[in-house]
Amino acid sequence: MPPAEEISPRRPAGALESEVLRVLVAADEPLTPRDVLDRLASPLSYSTVVTILTRMHVKQRVARYREGRSFRYAPLTDEASVAAERMSAALGTGTDRATVLRRFVAGLQPGDEELLRQLLADD
Repeated sequence: MPPAEEISPRRPAGALESEVLRVLVAADEPLTPRDVLDRLASPLSYSTVVTILTRMHVKQRVARYREGRSFRYAPLTDEASVAAERMSAALGTGTDRATVLRRFVAGLQPGDEELLRQLLADD
């Protein structure tokens, strides 16, 4: 077993999907899995990229277009929408929404609480 300092930390949930989505959003055309792989900062295998894209397609976060024996992918959403969706899902798992929201606000970075107040006032 490698020493603790050599073990890479686990990525946060959804981090790879977010990275793939950023690549797709930045592109000016639908991309193949190989195109996505070539533009990613993380070293991933081709099969991992295909798996991520397939899962994103099932979740309706990307459109998939057949091209010969392969597919091209284009974004149907953006990273902010996906993050908001995850936040809503996390909020829905708690039985005491007020406590969950209170603790969420207590953990915000400096300035975020005021930004949240401004956003709520705009509605």
